Amino acid sequence: MSITPKPVYLSIDRAMEFIGDTQGVLSLLKTLHQTLSDDLPRLQILLDQGDVYRANRILHQLKGFTPVFCVDSLVEHVVRVEDLSKHAEAADLSAAYSLLAPQLEALRQEVMAHMALQNQV
Repeated sequence: MSITPKPVYLSIDRAMEFIGDTQGVLSLLKTLHQTLSDDLPRLQILLDQGDVYRANRILHQLKGFTPVFCVDSLVEHVVRVEDLSKHAEAADLSAAYSLLAPQLEALRQEVMAHMALQNQV
C-alpha cells in the first residue's frame, strides 16, 4: 500500500473554511483540476507565442481560486506573476511563469491525488 505524501500547495483546511462542507470542496476541486489541466498548457502556449494579454486573462483566473485552495506562499507567487502580466514584456513574463509553472503542476497533481483518495472512501 502506497502512502500519499502530504500536499505542499493544496490546503483542504483552507478550502473548508471558505466553502464550509466536504461535498462543496470536492465539487470545486473537480472544477479546479479541470481548470488546471486545461489552462496550464494553454497558458504556456500563449506565453510561447508572446501573447501577454491572453496569458494575463488566464493568470487572473488562477489568481481567483488560489486563496480558496492554496497555501499562502503559492497564493503570493501567483499574485506576483499575475501582477507582472499586466505590464511586463513577454520574455519577462515567460521567465517569471517558468518558476511558477512547476508549482501549479504540483498543485494539479495534489488535487488529483486528493480526489482519488476521496473516491476510495
